[in-house]
Amino acid sequence: MNIKLLAIGKTDSTALQSLIQDYEKRLGFYARFSTEIIPDIRNAGKLSETQQKEKEGELILKKLQPTDNLVLLDENGKQHTSVGFSEFLQKKMNSGIRQLVFVIGGPYGFSDAVYQKAQGKLSLSAMTFSHQMVRLFFTEQLYRAFTILNNEPYHHR
Repeated sequence: MNIKLLAIGKTDSTALQSLIQDYEKRLGFYARFSTEIIPDIRNAGKLSETQQKEKEGELILKKLQPTDNLVLLDENGKQHTSVGFSEFLQKKMNSGIRQLVFVIGGPYGFSDAVYQKAQGKLSLSAMTFSHQMVRLFFTEQLYRAFTILNNEPYHHR
C-alpha cells in the first residue's frame, strides 16, 4: 500500500522541514510514503473563506485517483492513541487499499466536495496547531505507528 500526505502550502521553517524529512526517510523502511505540497492559493486574501475552501478543494480532488482511500486531518475527526492509530493503519493495510491519502487542508478546513469524497476524518488533538506543525506531528505519528506494528522500541508501551 502507498501512503501519501497532501498538504496545502509549503513549510517555511527549515528546522521543521528538516525534522519532517528525517521522519519521511525513516518511513521508507516500512512503507512507500510520499508528501505532495499543493501551492497556496494566489490572492487568497481577496477570497471569502468558502471561496478559498472551494478552490483548495478543487486542487485536492485533482490530485486523487478514483481508487484512493481519503482520510482528512480534521479537527472534528476521530482521535486515536498512538497504538489506536497503528491499529487503524493495520486495518487499512489489511483491506487491500492501493493508496491511502491523508490531507492537511488550508486554514479554513475543507470544501463540502472534499468532505463528501473522504472515507474518514482523523484529529491529531483537540488543540489547534499550525499546518506546518501538523505535518511534523502526523509524519512522526505515522512512523511511530509502523514501529508499534513491528514491535520496535521507539514507542514505549
